[in-house]
Amino acid sequence: MPFSSPSRRAAFGIFGASVVAGLTACTAAESSTPALTPTGAAGSPEVPGQNGALGVGGEVPTSSASPKSTSTPTPTPTPTKRIRRTFIPDYQLPPIVGGLAPVISKIATKHPVVFLTIDDGNIKTQESVKLMAEYDYPASLFLTKDTVADNPAFFNAFKSQGSLIENHTVTHNINMVRQWGYQQQVNDMVGMQEYAFQHYGRRPTLFRPPGGAYSNVMRQAVAASGMTAIVTWEAKANAGKMDYQVGNSLRPGDIVLMHFRAEFAADLAAFRAAQLAAGLEVVLLEDFLGVA
Repeated sequence: MPFSSPSRRAAFGIFGASVVAGLTACTAAESSTPALTPTGAAGSPEVPGQNGALGVGGEVPTSSASPKSTSTPTPTPTPTKRIRRTFIPDYQLPPIVGGLAPVISKIATKHPVVFLTIDDGNIKTQESVKLMAEYDYPASLFLTKDTVADNPAFFNAFKSQGSLIENHTVTHNINMVRQWGYQQQVNDMVGMQEYAFQHYGRRPTLFRPPGGAYSNVMRQAVAASGMTAIVTWEAKANAGKMDYQVGNSLRPGDIVLMHFRAEFAADLAAFRAAQLAAGLEVVLLEDFLGVA
């Protein structure tokens, strides 16, 4: 898929040394417009291919996945701010062409940067808030309305630390690519757009498909819903370890997947170890793409 469009931001400044990560997913295939097929690591039904697509399958939750928490958040810890290096983005987000939103699974950059993304919002613990503040990690939070609706205010703590809320649908139907047509997909995306605006004051600019599978119909729906790109991944922090589709360590420009799950601390520790070992700076994906 062609990558050629002017960047919407010339430069940005960032603060602190970083880490984070994780990846987890699922799969799905479309009945009318086929989803892109996987070319990633064998033996994992939730690994997107080089283009970020997943094959047929279902989301495989980790053994410790548990129901949503309804606890009320305590005051947000004060982040430990660090002096971060400043990077002038050397990547241009591809434009929407022919009504199709671009799909990105990794950022082509020469800068020593890595991007943390965290999905769903099922488990809400003060430990996760504290760790993100302690490490001063900005992250793209791809939230699902149905998993955060019990306590949407909880995620304001991460927002105050510099993270942004993005779109992971209202219902998290991992089979939406094959089960739903264009209008149903648009409705689910727009529902989350409006929910995010209502509770967090900003309409998301990025979309992550439940399970990771996508199709041209979904790309059209994403563009029509007012978002600029579909974001997948090539590395994830899951079950307390790092999983890679390419190589055995983090690379500059990697987009790392994590989830708000019971093993959040272990996953974040695995990401932090990999990030420090690779000598990479955790920066906000939206800043680098110019869509914050």
